[in-house]
Amino acid sequence: MKKVIWSTILVLVLSLSFVSCEGCQDEANKAEDTMEEVGDDIEEAAEDVGDAIEEAAEDVEDEIDDATDDN
Repeated sequence: MKKVIWSTILVLVLSLSFVSCEGCQDEANKAEDTMEEVGDDIEEAAEDVGDAIEEAAEDVEDEIDDATDDN
């Protein structure tokens, strides 16, 4: 009878640990997806900053050209 009880307890503990591990894996997958999204957002923001810098440099160039043409 003790073996049956211990076997039952062992099966319950193993099933709970398996379910717990699945939950951990799900959370890890969610975290990985979130990190990928953050990486994509950072990449997009860096591209936007690069574009803004290029536009600003072109504006400065145009202003310099205009200033030199006026003289």
